[in-house]
Amino acid sequence: MISTSDFRKGIKIEYKGAPHEIIDYQHHKMGRGGAIIRTKLKNLITGSIFDDSFKGGEKFSSPNLEERTMQYLYNDDDHFHFMDNENYEQTPLTRDQLGEARKFLKENMEVKILFYSGSPIAVEVPMFVELAIVKTDPGFKGDTASGGSKPATLESGITVKVPFHLNEGDIIRIDTRTSEYIERVK
Repeated sequence: MISTSDFRKGIKIEYKGAPHEIIDYQHHKMGRGGAIIRTKLKNLITGSIFDDSFKGGEKFSSPNLEERTMQYLYNDDDHFHFMDNENYEQTPLTRDQLGEARKFLKENMEVKILFYSGSPIAVEVPMFVELAIVKTDPGFKGDTASGGSKPATLESGITVKVPFHLNEGDIIRIDTRTSEYIERVK
């Protein structure tokens, strides 16, 4: 059991029948009354963020969460297929379940998948991924090496801005939090 006195940023609790993560909290002590803990919670299934208050000493159960490292195999029209690295079971996920993470997937990439009571609820890709440029305009002599950019489509299908000197076939590092070009990989 998790008490309100144990609240910290990042703690996960079972609340209203779903797993929630505490994003922020404030402890308020009233004069003669008991303490009130104001929190900002994130529903881990829907992704919604909301504020709620609790009385001091309230207790919550820990959610049945499990994080597994899985390998991305392939996608068909409807599902993206992942394989558990320990028991080789395959788990198909839909586009909606993947969300923004699907823009960075490439075959054989390892990702972390969060399971709640045996069902996948979230996919976490690495902070930086290396992807090849499959389509971009060619760079010309005289293009500046700094200060300019052009769109480039990567092997995962995402389009990002890259410097003029990069060409098709170059492998680049992308920050998955911002979808921005970081550097060319040698």
